[in-house]
Amino acid sequence: MAGIVLLTGATGFVGKQIYKSLVQDGIRVRLVLRGAISDEFLAEPCVESCIITNDMFAESLEWWESACHGVEAIIHAAWYVEPEKYLDSPKNIDCLIGTLNLARAAVMTSVKKFIGIGTCFEYDLNHNYLSIDTPVAPRSLYAGTKVAAFYALRELFKNAKIDFAWARLFYLYGEGEKENRFVPYLHDRLSAGLPVEMTSGVQIRDYLDVKTASRMIADIACNNKIGPMNICSGVPVSIKDMACKIAEEYGRKDLLMFGAKSLSSSEPLCVVGVV
Repeated sequence: MAGIVLLTGATGFVGKQIYKSLVQDGIRVRLVLRGAISDEFLAEPCVESCIITNDMFAESLEWWESACHGVEAIIHAAWYVEPEKYLDSPKNIDCLIGTLNLARAAVMTSVKKFIGIGTCFEYDLNHNYLSIDTPVAPRSLYAGTKVAAFYALRELFKNAKIDFAWARLFYLYGEGEKENRFVPYLHDRLSAGLPVEMTSGVQIRDYLDVKTASRMIADIACNNKIGPMNICSGVPVSIKDMACKIAEEYGRKDLLMFGAKSLSSSEPLCVVGVV
């Protein structure tokens, strides 16, 4: 890609890996960042510029229009995702409003492609194996605002003749993951020789390393893929098997206390993506 890719959320769990993938490909990137610019970004020749904001979701349409000027493609990876808070936080509404302003600015500045980040939670999880044809049925404000963003952006960009891709993420793990998430929590407890209280572990999930997922997203900027798509492995793995695999690294499967916690009635038993 000869043009500039504008990336939001480059310091986040997923966005940082998307940034690394773009740089590995020698793609020029313009970053929208909250707070100070790190030395990592300043030293990277592929970084065309960094735009600083206190809250990108509160910025005006005019601000976004200036940020998008001269951009060929946008990868919008930013959203509010604070663990244990994000699912029903009102901040999801702010993220939706800010995303729509960014999208309108993309139209006004003739951006050629827009890649948004969705979630597997948009789908009706009663279907267990989820394809892009599975009906949507969000169960949280987070998922609901993602669905709203998808439909609004799809119609806006269709009328403006801008290529639009929507990447629905499944269960990601790996570098940069918050310590209270499932995989790093297991590593932390097991490495310290501490027991891990768990449910029965029968829940089936679709796990994918964040580096692989982010490479898939970065590649969308350079190919002709459009529309909704699942960013997933397509491989069903039980939580019990995932935990046992990690415990084997420490030789401490004995620390896994399956059945110590009750399984929530609201928790889906099976969430697997169809590639």
